[in-house]
Amino acid sequence: MSDTVLVSIDGHVATVSLNRPHRANAWTGRMHAEYKTAMSALDADMNIRAIVVTGEGKTFCVGGDSEALAGHAERGGYDPGESATVANPGTNLPSEFDHDLAWHFGLRVPIIAAINGACAGIGLALPLFCDLRFISATAKCTTAAPKLGLPAEYGMSWTLPRLIGMTRANDLLLSGRVFTGEETRDWGLWNGVSDDGAGALQMAHEWAHNLAANAGPFAVTTTKAQIYRDYIRHHLGASIDESIALIDAATKTAEYREGIAALREKRPPQF
Repeated sequence: MSDTVLVSIDGHVATVSLNRPHRANAWTGRMHAEYKTAMSALDADMNIRAIVVTGEGKTFCVGGDSEALAGHAERGGYDPGESATVANPGTNLPSEFDHDLAWHFGLRVPIIAAINGACAGIGLALPLFCDLRFISATAKCTTAAPKLGLPAEYGMSWTLPRLIGMTRANDLLLSGRVFTGEETRDWGLWNGVSDDGAGALQMAHEWAHNLAANAGPFAVTTTKAQIYRDYIRHHLGASIDESIALIDAATKTAEYREGIAALREKRPPQF
């Protein structure tokens, strides 16, 4: 049974909590493996329509555990601390996304990060691969790497420029400086900024439950896959052609028939 990751379920929404509060939820190989196991199980549970990821206690995740980081220096090389045989979750995308953390893009349902407190290093990289992000205004964040003598971690040199532009990404990636949710409120990095950690979690849960109640699950899964395929495709015509084929397939589903019936009858859909 996992103890570095907690899972709770409320209706169609699951909450996954990083659970090492005594170490500010610092990341370890065990947490990495247990997190992937939990996410894989939830992705396979067709009752789940959205997943919120947060941290136990007052922090989200302060990055790699300092003891593990010291071990890399002693060994003279990087050890992810996780068995290579642990498969990545998420199969709904091209192979380009079958890599650490990028597999979030291939999960069936939206992943919503609720950053309730400090996040650094991999603790920042993880939310960048989530579909939405809500943060506490006072949460302190950093890429951390330059101050440790490291390059950008876990694809942040790919995700950050795409989310906030090259100029702002360079600021954060090259300096490793600390920034807050409030400072970056208008950068396009967050879907919402709350006064505190509890508020960020509430924002994330409200968005997730609203999605679960009002959006067709087949439509959400299909659209999420479209979004990330087009993220790397760079071909408008191919995107349009695919969307037409997907629309044709969708019109044959019970979900579509219910959506149209609800529209005509002026009532909420029952998906």
